[in-house]
Amino acid sequence: MSDTDIQLAEEIGQFYDDPLGFVLFAFPWGEPGTALQGFDGPDQWQRELLTAMGNQVKERKFNGVNAVDPIQISVASGHGIGKSAFTGMIIMWIMSTRPHCKGVVTANTGEQLKTKTMSELAKWHSMCITGHWFEMNAMSIAHRAYNKSWRCDAQTSREENSESFAGLHAASSTPFYIFDEASAIPEKIWEVAKGGLTDGEPMHICFGNPTRNNGSFYDCFRKNSHRWVTRSIDSRTTKMTNKRLIQTWIDDFGEDSDFVRVRVRGVFPRGGDMQFIPSDVVYDAMRRGSGAYLGDDPLICGIDVARGGDDNCMIQFRRGKDAKSEKVYKISGEKSRDSMKLVSLLTMILDRHKPDVSFLDATGLGGPVGDRLRQLGYHVIDVHFGGNATNDKLYKMRTAEMGAKCRQWLLDGGAITNDPQLELELTSREFGHNDKDQLVLERKKDLKKRIGVSPDWADALYLTFAQEVPKREVPRGHLDRNPYVRVQSRKDYNPLDSMDSDEYQ
Repeated sequence: MSDTDIQLAEEIGQFYDDPLGFVLFAFPWGEPGTALQGFDGPDQWQRELLTAMGNQVKERKFNGVNAVDPIQISVASGHGIGKSAFTGMIIMWIMSTRPHCKGVVTANTGEQLKTKTMSELAKWHSMCITGHWFEMNAMSIAHRAYNKSWRCDAQTSREENSESFAGLHAASSTPFYIFDEASAIPEKIWEVAKGGLTDGEPMHICFGNPTRNNGSFYDCFRKNSHRWVTRSIDSRTTKMTNKRLIQTWIDDFGEDSDFVRVRVRGVFPRGGDMQFIPSDVVYDAMRRGSGAYLGDDPLICGIDVARGGDDNCMIQFRRGKDAKSEKVYKISGEKSRDSMKLVSLLTMILDRHKPDVSFLDATGLGGPVGDRLRQLGYHVIDVHFGGNATNDKLYKMRTAEMGAKCRQWLLDGGAITNDPQLELELTSREFGHNDKDQLVLERKKDLKKRIGVSPDWADALYLTFAQEVPKREVPRGHLDRNPYVRVQSRKDYNPLDSMDSDEYQ
């Protein structure tokens, strides 16, 4: 290394916890004949975020030995704010100030990575005062002398490519991930990337238009917001955007339309383009009190039967607008494989809650289970999710019909358990219409593949809307037992009270 480079390295080292200082020092702002001619520095939102990142570094005081908590930054924005430029600045700051750092930058497609993300990085690399330290090609940037241990690679975010996001192993430096268009990054990639944040001074930086109000990018701003530094950037507040075009969008669609919320304001939509139940509807329902219910409201039970494996048998109760006062049960797929054991567990649950009627998913294993429960005297009605809807003008299958009734119930003031698993299952399902204009919901197996879990709990809630159930002739409190249920000598003993706690949640 030349004396000039040694002196430069000493100067650059001063910006370890000052990314804004680095960006102002390292790039030729305002110089004639450069891409930065006419610019006196980063945009205001970029300055503020660079400062916030520097503060995060200062707080952690990484000593090169003891791992610190990850620095996690998530930016939701409208179009054209300069996300790719900011990505280029950040990568050059990390690469220049942290010897032997390792990073991965990702986007939805290889074409997007090459023509947008990496192309922009190449521009900032060519302008950077430390650019000659690094060799840049179409899909990577690496230190010329240490190209194995000091580098950043571009990887597409296809789920089958998830192993490329496994631990980066930079214990004495900074492992980092940068996600572009983060709303579209598969959940599997988010999951695997977490493993790379366990050593050194890790960083995870995400950018994107907030197109989906479910998934890990959305969670950065909602249930996991205490772990992330978040920003929502309105396109109207930035230097580079076409303000006249933006105003045209607002005039055409409205200030609070989902189109403007996502593409201009940088806030999540009230309902995703294909989202069946809007997130704000579910959010409100989870925060409602169970409220008063009429004494003649029937207690309805929905039983979604698991097929084994990692699916669960879920038992959900609903009385009028209240689907949160009664306990929800989960029987693991491992335990529900044995149909006779499953029947035994279900009878215990039904004896405890005494529902007026139970609607059971009769597909596969559910058929024999329903038959046995009826033999024992329980009022159980089989439902086939894939069967024809009762109103076949509006709905293709029973799934869509029950789901539509559930959605309307939520809109009308239904109260549900405040649980992130139920929220994920209810808000993730997508919908469409076929050539007969019938409502069609995303198939269960496709949803499971997309979000990583089966919507068993949501389906159990759907089942409570399988049929209209008449009001009780006698208020519930006036009877000792449900007249629809015949119970065999269990008045003084409830087996649920003595069962292992891991049977139920």
